[in-house]
Amino acid sequence: MATVLVIGTLDTKGPETRYLSERIRDLGCSTLVLDSGILGEAAGIVPDITRQQVASAAGSHIDALRNAGSRGKAVEQMLKGVRKIAQGLYAEKKIHGLVALGGAEGTVLATAAMKALPIGIPKLVVSPIASGRRSFGPFVGTKDIFVMHSVVDILGLNAVSTQVFDSAAAAIAGMALSFEKRGLTKTSGKKQIAATMLGNTTRPLMWIKDRFEPKGYDLVIFHANGVGGPAMEELFELGLFHGVIDYTLSELAGEIAGGFHTGGPQRMETAGRLGLPQLIVPGCVDFVVLGPKHEVPEKYRGRPSYYHNPEFTLVRLTRTEQLEVARQTAKKLNAAKGRVELLVPTQGLSIPNHAQGGEFWDHETDAAFRAELQAGLSKEIAYREVDAHINDESFAGAVLEAATTLF
Repeated sequence: MATVLVIGTLDTKGPETRYLSERIRDLGCSTLVLDSGILGEAAGIVPDITRQQVASAAGSHIDALRNAGSRGKAVEQMLKGVRKIAQGLYAEKKIHGLVALGGAEGTVLATAAMKALPIGIPKLVVSPIASGRRSFGPFVGTKDIFVMHSVVDILGLNAVSTQVFDSAAAAIAGMALSFEKRGLTKTSGKKQIAATMLGNTTRPLMWIKDRFEPKGYDLVIFHANGVGGPAMEELFELGLFHGVIDYTLSELAGEIAGGFHTGGPQRMETAGRLGLPQLIVPGCVDFVVLGPKHEVPEKYRGRPSYYHNPEFTLVRLTRTEQLEVARQTAKKLNAAKGRVELLVPTQGLSIPNHAQGGEFWDHETDAAFRAELQAGLSKEIAYREVDAHINDESFAGAVLEAATTLF
């Protein structure tokens, strides 16, 4: 029978967690209830895994955590225990999904366990902080965690909360039952090649994918939005990929110039460290991604900008910033242990960067970028310029040809 791990701070969310667990069982699953609370005692429910057991899994004792000196320190230790227990249950194939009801503390504790488990096993958190008014990054990270807004705070069973909890129960039960039957998705047996893409580079990636996969590959594409790149590199560590077509380096530009798409200081280093072959295209290194035009910070105003959609404004990098992207790219690629090839378009690096009136067209800056990049690269790295725009079919064809040879 499919089993769902139900995580909750049962001193404050006991009746609500009991209700959720009962609904899950009504839908054909069994449950294991884990108490991640610290201060009081479980109310209105008897957990299968007590807070004492959770504290012990963290190498501590619940009384010691209650006297840790700050709530933050106690939570920090408790989440280690929640994570360790969840990992153990998953490794022993005793759970087929995880769900949690929580406020800020409960969400932090539950998602610490969820982020430690593989992509594929169902994970759902129901929380009032999932309203879209704050970043979900600390809770979701790079994993496939479903986030449901509880609408009301999680205190009591009423006409609103029970509707939300019923939907949560149905969602996790359905996912767990499916996961019990299928397990983690098996690969096709083809070579798995990762790639990066944004809306500004969707067209060539679609063209390449349609022609690359019949040659015996699966092209797994990540959205280079500050999360997709790091998620891709985490999967490199698990040995899931044979190589990467890093077509869209917006996360490097973001790390240097700001905006939403910052990929972290280690972006584009993992594949090289592991010796994976890399085909690099410096797509979208000419802009940063910001919010609606009226929310663009003062320091970016006056630069060329592009109306991407009502929620996102693209702002051109300065020459200084773009040259720094070139230097960082060369530095990272020079450290690679595997084979590296670069293909660089000379007629524009994004949709608004083209010779036919593009808002970001700056031939001199792009030429300086290419020169800086080529000058900084090791002579062992193949570098080739193509007289085309990054979205042109002729450029996509050059990338396809290089990929077929490299991988």
